[in-house]
Amino acid sequence: MSAEVTLGTLLQQRRSQILQQWSEQLSSGAAASSHARRSGQELARQAEQFLGCLLAASASAQQDINAPEWDSTRDFLEELSRQGVLMGLASDETASFIFSLKRPIFDALLGQGADDARELAAQLWEATVLLDKLGLYTVKAFQKTREDLIIRQQQELLELSTPVVKLWDGILALPMIGTLDSARTQIAMESLLQKIVETESQIAIIDITGVPTVDTLVAQHLLKTVTALRLMGADCIISGVRPQIAQTIVHLGVDLQGVTTKANLADALKLALRRTGAALGK
Repeated sequence: MSAEVTLGTLLQQRRSQILQQWSEQLSSGAAASSHARRSGQELARQAEQFLGCLLAASASAQQDINAPEWDSTRDFLEELSRQGVLMGLASDETASFIFSLKRPIFDALLGQGADDARELAAQLWEATVLLDKLGLYTVKAFQKTREDLIIRQQQELLELSTPVVKLWDGILALPMIGTLDSARTQIAMESLLQKIVETESQIAIIDITGVPTVDTLVAQHLLKTVTALRLMGADCIISGVRPQIAQTIVHLGVDLQGVTTKANLADALKLALRRTGAALGK
């Protein structure tokens, strides 16, 4: 008799006992500290749901947890991991939900009163291996979910750090603050181009007052952005070119010929207003 069938039979015969002992263990004692952010009712619901998934999968006698028979179980563990990440739990705290099922399973197996010690040992070992696989899968799912969350948060921070501001009808400004890299410049370019289309602006001011240093890579990023704007039919002015930055650009031999530059944002705005034909009241 395979281990999965044995486990399936055990879950069918002693499901209530296992569920009760497991729920009590999750809600009290050493395990409680890892699940303190979940209510006892929520833990009991999740425990019952997982036992249902485990019963259905183990009845198939398929040992590979990556097999289709284990789809619902893996889906449950991935959702459990996602909730753990959002709640700020650690991977071991999330995986302990699975590992804490070992004791109720062991007690249920021992309660069968098997006469053959070797058979009992084999059942205990196979149950341990299975729960370890599921626990490790939970850890992997947790890590992937957390990595995806971090990447998404980094993307959102990059978008927030490159706001496109409408200064006047037909005039947009993109203040750049901090170090520029390929990823951030790409997001800034996409945001600026999208805003150009939405507002039908003719001029975009890229202000680099807050950029600490300009090297060859930064200058190339700026030139690419200017080129993209021109392809969209918009003109570009770079403001915030301080003396030290001007010297650095000359020293690097970067060709900014044809690109209008100004020392500060105010001068750039004045030029943009003249180009658009706007007039300020005195």
